[in-house]
Amino acid sequence: MSASPASTTATDSKTWFGHPPQLARMFSTEMWERFGFYGMRALLTLYFAQHFVFRDEVVNPLYGAYTSLVYLTPFFGGLIADKYLGHKKTVKTGAIIMCIGYLLLCFGGPDAKPSLEYAGKHYAVEVVKSGEAKTKYIVASDGKYQIKANDDGSIVLTAPHNGTSLPTTLAKGSYKFDGDRSPFYVSLAFLALSLVIVGNGCFKPNIATMVGQLYSQNDPRRDGGFTIFYMGINLGSTLSILLCPLIAKYYGWSAGFVLAAIGMAVAWCLIQFDGGRLKGYGELPAGTPDRSLWVYLSLLAAVPVAWFLMTNAMTTAEAAAGAVRSGTGLWAWFQSQSLMGRFLLTLFTAVVIGVPFYAYKFGSKEEFHMMTVAIVLCIFCFVFFSLFEQAGSSLTLYAERNTQLDIFGWQMPAGQTQSFNAIFIVLCAPLFSILWVWMNKSGIEPSTPVKFALGLILLGAGFLLLAFGARFANGDYRVPMFWLAAAYLLHSLGELCLSPVGLSMITKLSMARLVGMMMGVWYLSVAMGQFGAGLIAGLASTETVGGDVLNPKLSLTTYTGVYHDFGLYTVGVGIFVLLISPLLRRWMHKVL
Repeated sequence: MSASPASTTATDSKTWFGHPPQLARMFSTEMWERFGFYGMRALLTLYFAQHFVFRDEVVNPLYGAYTSLVYLTPFFGGLIADKYLGHKKTVKTGAIIMCIGYLLLCFGGPDAKPSLEYAGKHYAVEVVKSGEAKTKYIVASDGKYQIKANDDGSIVLTAPHNGTSLPTTLAKGSYKFDGDRSPFYVSLAFLALSLVIVGNGCFKPNIATMVGQLYSQNDPRRDGGFTIFYMGINLGSTLSILLCPLIAKYYGWSAGFVLAAIGMAVAWCLIQFDGGRLKGYGELPAGTPDRSLWVYLSLLAAVPVAWFLMTNAMTTAEAAAGAVRSGTGLWAWFQSQSLMGRFLLTLFTAVVIGVPFYAYKFGSKEEFHMMTVAIVLCIFCFVFFSLFEQAGSSLTLYAERNTQLDIFGWQMPAGQTQSFNAIFIVLCAPLFSILWVWMNKSGIEPSTPVKFALGLILLGAGFLLLAFGARFANGDYRVPMFWLAAAYLLHSLGELCLSPVGLSMITKLSMARLVGMMMGVWYLSVAMGQFGAGLIAGLASTETVGGDVLNPKLSLTTYTGVYHDFGLYTVGVGIFVLLISPLLRRWMHKVL
């Protein structure tokens, strides 16, 4: 464990809003780190789709693979800090690695060129802009063929004079739009993301651990301190989601990523040049052997592993999407997944079965009951985040393709719509805190399983609202922004019901000797949710040319169908949790 100075007490003369003054430095560090992380996240899906012109079947699983790895690596970052570097040094290391990753994303090379594969031949595709309208042509040896999409997925080609290279109609499934892109720049982008993955693993768990070191175990200010600290997350993410897409819109992708890198650099400066404010916090005990070199070499070795997993996710994405649509069976679907996907699925299945079995065999009856409830909550956490994390993938693409983003003549960047969630969290979190306290004093506060159920029902209702809002689309098949914002509001309310209480409840339900492992299981369930989010977003894939949808009507129909179906499923799961909540509450054995 890291050494830490004596925790600040409530009687200290120097405080920051009644809390240890060091909290201000950690609050600011976390705020700027999240500024960088969420700013990059707001750009990433659109960057894949519009700059590299990856097909939707690749973009969505690729994003899911990236975010899954982001939530897996903090487990290893915590171990590194505890045993080898100390929390503060690990945080600084992670900040540097992430900053380099964001800077590398600035070097994306030239935009990929859209192309078409048909009957074993490769054709260039040209997109001609006229105001907001875009006309698309297939460039053949005998001229340009204008493309028009049909609702059944086929395309009609208007041939040039005496053009005979291509037929007048290409049936659905007979053609494939893709892009001519530089393998070097794709690899460089994956290297950048791999650095972010490794750096986040070092940073994310350890800055929170340092906050915990500011308080004694029974300090009544502890929960309030973490509440202030987490407000830094939402403040930083709100600012970056508003700014980075705006900068990218007017000055290019590189400028948006540079802004994210600046945020990360500020976070590093705040922790590196602390003026002695954090002296003694997050340090290793005196006399601990220095193994820094081996740790840094291990982190360096982890980067190509992450790069390989990202590359593998890209190369297997379309096969996995095809397996889902063809309904070839569970085993065939499992084999079609990326290596990381198969690993996650296998590990999560083993944990879901193995943890209750271990508790049954080696624990008391009460421990078996409580560990079973903990695993059940982890499963519902996976379900929740599989839908909630559409924000960074399919919902951003939906905003770009089928949402009216015009605000009094100004076109809002699609990536900015992700800020709705952060804004609603900032506005509603204090209200929820007051609400739970009042309900607790009144003896009517819902149990944790009921809160989980409400979170799932609100999340599903948000997607059902989106599906309903499609009825109000204009002639360009764009839905008023109100419906997207309203869906984000319901999602945010659902998050406030489920996410804040989940991790705390897992620690209370776990057997004492397995608390650390169960923390890892919770984050594994979140990582599984990220992976599931990529699979669900893949079902909402639609045909694109150069990052633009080929048929906006078909695109809206596809998104609406997926959101309607999964909205219903999620509401159904929420109702199921509500029905079994009395049993879960009984098996929690008075754990609040």
